Amino acid sequence: MNLLNPRPIPDPQHVAAIKQWVGATFGLDAQTTILVTELRCSEPGCPPLETVIALLPINSPVQQYKLPKAIPDITAADVADLGTHASEGESYDHHG
Repeated sequence: MNLLNPRPIPDPQHVAAIKQWVGATFGLDAQTTILVTELRCSEPGCPPLETVIALLPINSPVQQYKLPKAIPDITAADVADLGTHASEGESYDHHG
């Protein structure tokens, strides 16, 4: 147990599933790194936790998406929704 950060560590299998969904949704190659990070949000009107998904391709700019929920609550449908926003040229950030 980490006394400085009492939050439970997200299930590695669920994080791996999220990365798989992201890779399939965005058609990513094996060279693109996918980061999935859960953060506390302290902005007014923000949920207590949010998940940031970052795509780090080798020769392209980093793309970042935020979901207003904790990692265990993210579904394949949430990731598909990210793909819809990206295909419309939108950045997806619930803070607007």
